[in-house]
Amino acid sequence: MKDQLITPCLWFDSEAEEAANFYTSVFKNSKINKISRYGKEGFEIHGRPEGTVMVVAFELNGQSFTALNGGPVFKFTEAISLQISCKDQAEVDYYWNKLTEGGEESECGWLKDKYGLSWQVVPTILEELLSDPSRSERVTKAFLQMKKFDIEKLKNA
Repeated sequence: MKDQLITPCLWFDSEAEEAANFYTSVFKNSKINKISRYGKEGFEIHGRPEGTVMVVAFELNGQSFTALNGGPVFKFTEAISLQISCKDQAEVDYYWNKLTEGGEESECGWLKDKYGLSWQVVPTILEELLSDPSRSERVTKAFLQMKKFDIEKLKNA
């Protein structure tokens, strides 16, 4: 594992291991690194039975993440999302289809997966198209009408 200064920690009620397994099945070069379990100590605070999963350390394409089973206190919101840069329409379609399964589609490349985590599935060409002053307004108008990005429609805008 590479050194990484910042590691996102994803708070789940009790689905940390299930979610980490799901995410590592979706992304190439991914793995579960370590699973820590609750012990007897602190039961009066955490309320979790001894031996249940507390933390899962995992990697998605080399990026480290932590999944914590912290209880129902906090939920994911759209205030933060994970962005996936896709080189072509096949990648956009792959990630969109995998991550919306059991989740929900939103606007402009956003979606929520079955755990409520927000993702942005974005083609890498979008930045190039938006930085072209002669096309940026047409491209913006086109993508504002999309749920999943359609690269051909963006190029033709």
